[in-house]
Parts: sequence; C-alpha cells; structure tokens
Amino acid sequence: MFLLFVACETVPVTGRQQLHLVPTEEINAESAKEYHAFLRKHRVSNNQEETQMVRRVGTDIEHAVERYLSLAHQSSRLSGYRWEFNLFQSKQVNAWCMPGGKVGVYTGIMPIAKDDAGLAVVMGHEIAHAVANHGDERISQELLAQLGGTALSEALGGTSEATQQIVMQAYGVGAEVGALLPYSRLQETEADHMGLIFMALAGYNPNRALEFWHDMERANKGPQPPEILSTHPVDSERIKNIRNFLPEAMKYYTGK
Repeated sequence: MFLLFVACETVPVTGRQQLHLVPTEEINAESAKEYHAFLRKHRVSNNQEETQMVRRVGTDIEHAVERYLSLAHQSSRLSGYRWEFNLFQSKQVNAWCMPGGKVGVYTGIMPIAKDDAGLAVVMGHEIAHAVANHGDERISQELLAQLGGTALSEALGGTSEATQQIVMQAYGVGAEVGALLPYSRLQETEADHMGLIFMALAGYNPNRALEFWHDMERANKGPQPPEILSTHPVDSERIKNIRNFLPEAMKYYTGK
C-alpha cells in the first residue's frame, strides 16, 4: 500500500531542492521486492576475483557515503538501507543501484572499468543516484504529470494503481534495467558530481573518471553501444562538467 505525502528534500552535495511525494520506506519496500525478483531470474557471476572487486569497492563507497551524510547531518537518507553488492553475468555494459542500497554490476562493464578506481567511478555514480533519491524524484514528477490535481489528491489518500505502475516502471529491474524511467540531464550531472566526491572519500582518485568516460565514448562508437549509455549519455559536455567538479572532489581525496 502506498501512502503519499507532499514534501521537498535537499540533495546532498549540491543542495538542490527536489520534489518527494512517496515515503522512502514505501519505495525501499517495493524496490526490495523487485530486487529479490531480479535475483531469482538472473545469474550471479562465478568469477570470484571480479565479484570480490565489486564487493570491496562497493563497501568502500558505502562507508564513504555514510561518513559524508553523517557530517552533513543527512544520515536519515540512508534509513532502511541494507547494502548489497552483486556482480551479474551479462554482456550488458551496465550497472545500477536501487533504493535501499541494492547494487548490481554486470560483467560486461568490467573490461571498461579495468580496476578498482574505474569501478569506483561506475558504482559511485550509481550509488549517488540512489542517495540523491533521483528515482523517487522521477516517480513524483510522473505522478504529477499523469494524475494531476484531483486524481493526485485521491492517490495521496491511499493505494493508487497508477502510483504502483509508476513505481514498477521506475524500479522494475526484474524486467530490464533499460526500461527504467530515464534520469534527466540534471540528475545525471548531479550523480557525476556526487559520485566523484564519494569515490574520493572512499580513497579512489576521482581523476580516474576522465579516463573511464573517455573509454565509454570509444565504446559508444562500436556497432552496439553499451546499454548504460541509453540512460547515461556521454558527451563532451559531460566530460567538461566532470573536469569542473574535480577540484572540489580532490579536496576529499587522501589516497588509500
């Protein structure tokens, strides 16, 4: 059952105000169901070295996020989080993080990530989307767009089929991650910004992001562009933004 409320939240790092209609606990509960459904249908990788790499980097970023939010007095954003990091066998060049800290990385992206720092670019970015509640924000925007005034008021009072459909569309990774509601360019830039700071705090040099996204650009010129690029556009403007964020991110980097 979805109980909705109207509220605004402040995004960590950037300070942007965002719309937040659906309670976090409802989103986390629904996304957990979707995650477990995904686990039943998809095979985890048997590559122990790469699996440990995903869990090592993920845990480092988890601790960095917790530390950053604690200092910013925003630890409540992680309420109900149960972190989990898995590597899935798939040729897709992709990764994702669901609300509640469920992170999935596909084996197809590992050759581009190359090392721990390259993987930290990917996982820092995806975890930033979840920490910033970007999916929740997209759900709120869709609710307003699809339901409007009267219908939205009814949805605010309890269960709404339209609400459930939007949530499933946003977090239905059991179907295909590519079917997710796409993040806006603003949200992508915000996740890049936050991800650089999280990886730096975790002990990974944020300058590694430039090499990673240049490699993604080259991969995009192949016959089949990476799946991640369907919702994570790579262009010169993005790399320019990352260059602009690096001086701030480097303030958090002390190495391992």
